[in-house]
Amino acid sequence: MDATSPVGALLLCRTVPDAVRPVAQLLREPLLLAPAGPGWSVLVPEGEPWQGGRRARAGEGERAEPVDRVLGGWATALAVGSTWPVLALWWDGDRAGYTLASGFRRPVGYVWLADGTPAGEDEAMRTFAERLGLDPVLDVQSLEALTRPDPDADARARLRGLLAVLTRTGLALPAGLDANAERIEWPGWRDAVKVDLGAVESSRFGPWVRGPRARALAGAQLAAGLPLALWGAARRSGGWAFAGVLLMAHGALGLAYDRVREGRPDGE
Repeated sequence: MDATSPVGALLLCRTVPDAVRPVAQLLREPLLLAPAGPGWSVLVPEGEPWQGGRRARAGEGERAEPVDRVLGGWATALAVGSTWPVLALWWDGDRAGYTLASGFRRPVGYVWLADGTPAGEDEAMRTFAERLGLDPVLDVQSLEALTRPDPDADARARLRGLLAVLTRTGLALPAGLDANAERIEWPGWRDAVKVDLGAVESSRFGPWVRGPRARALAGAQLAAGLPLALWGAARRSGGWAFAGVLLMAHGALGLAYDRVREGRPDGE
């Protein structure tokens, strides 16, 4: 984390960069992707959508979207189409915190005020540890210490404490975005669809991309995506609205792909 940056964020994915790349492309946002230790990857936004592109709209009567809401939406969008959890870390001048998204489960998060005062629920830390497979005794004790008052720890020190716990799982954030980082670019819908479906077929969910299971899964994605998109639009939350749209897109693509594959012999 850049201690000099007033606003910042990053996304930690519990998988290798090759698995993150095709899903991250669907966000259609400028991101840098780099390995972050065995079984971890980090995504760093190149721009600041919570300050930059949306600031003009804020001047026309809309509020600029806060960093935690943007990153929470991105984490959810990445996680719903994946088999690995996504952790969003964010900070601004008033607060800092995290959001952990994992599959279709409700995201969990915690917030600290700028001076380090805890402003979340203790249960969130236990759920956080469970979903990431952390040690239920030692790691949970370390996490719970972050929920207690500490006059010597501000919000960013709390985030560093959280990261220290994750280093026990192999997380190792790169000191800087060097040659190991790659820029994530939007390849266009046609190539994105090919990459996305190829990634699904090669994963453990391969049997779910065709037949009755695939149709049931696609229907569930459509059913879950529509209310989420409407809720995000009503709250003017671009991140959550995008998560809903992405869910619906996955569902529609799943139904279309199943229909196409039903009409073609295997291997074509």
